[in-house]
Amino acid sequence: MPASPPLLPVTGQPAAERGDAARNRTLLLDAARQLIAERGADSVTTDDIAAAAGVGKGTLFRRFGSRAGLMVVLLDEDEKAQQAAFLFGPPPLGPGAPALDRLVAYGRNRLRFVHLHHELLSHANRDPRVRFNAPARVHHRHVYVLLRDADTTGDLDAQATALLALLDADYIHHQLTDAGRTLDDLGDAWESVARKLCGQ
Repeated sequence: MPASPPLLPVTGQPAAERGDAARNRTLLLDAARQLIAERGADSVTTDDIAAAAGVGKGTLFRRFGSRAGLMVVLLDEDEKAQQAAFLFGPPPLGPGAPALDRLVAYGRNRLRFVHLHHELLSHANRDPRVRFNAPARVHHRHVYVLLRDADTTGDLDAQATALLALLDADYIHHQLTDAGRTLDDLGDAWESVARKLCGQ
């Protein structure tokens, strides 16, 4: 009796491993969201997430590279929405307003975003591979371009880096919880520094 021919994947259908990978990714993200909502990011470990998702911890690291990598993916949708707002949305945050007005609006908007997502950003920023990843470079480039368009002189790369340090998640958390400052205070501080850098 002739041997049966080997089974071939149906054209256009994903391989089984890819389907399993997508399912595991969804399980891990859903488990992480739920645990973080219940306990806060500080109290959630990779063991907790893997156990809640019903997969091995190695699967988590294969899918996301690190705990910080998983945190970045959780932030991804909100991050994309904010980037769309400052790149393409209405002024003064989006195009159509003077560069300095946009820079001030960006700082105040990002302060609120960082405050809302403090725990996830704080954890993600502890991994240098994540701290300087593509989304971070988008923010740096945006501030750099606004400084340039506002006719700022000097080392624009260093100035953009210095401004963005005011939006660090742990710095903002410290200022709000330990120094008794408000988001409006921090927004005013951002505006003051931005105006000085732009010669106003």
